[in-house]
Amino acid sequence: MAKKNRAENSELNIGFQIAPMIDVVFVIMLFFMVMAGQVQVEQELNLKLPGTIQSEHEATDVVEETQIRVLETGDVLLNEEQIGNADDARLNELAGTLRKLNEAAEASKSKVVVTIMADEYAQYQRVVDVLNALSAARIKNVTFEVPPQ
Repeated sequence: MAKKNRAENSELNIGFQIAPMIDVVFVIMLFFMVMAGQVQVEQELNLKLPGTIQSEHEATDVVEETQIRVLETGDVLLNEEQIGNADDARLNELAGTLRKLNEAAEASKSKVVVTIMADEYAQYQRVVDVLNALSAARIKNVTFEVPPQ
């Protein structure tokens, strides 16, 4: 019987299988081909440090940012400070302050940007009052923003 087992073992030994090795090589090659497309090429940064660089362009515009918040109660806040009275429909104090801000910005050749944030239940008329004050101060750059919750 021992001779029979040796004969069976010699028949089972097929030899080195090359087909699975070729499959593995193709999978590895495919992986590297796909990853080669993901490589980012680094480029040289043209920086001169330290010191200043003379600009060939005109000076950049400086922006004066101001926030006006309209509360549910009708109070108006200029940069988180209450300005004017809740009963004052004309908002003269706000218009005067904004006029001075606009004049100072024109003198320094900068631009004034005013952001209006109205609470969810603030009256629309109060927002219109603020817009009228901005118009009286001759401020043209106005944006609206949702106040933080």
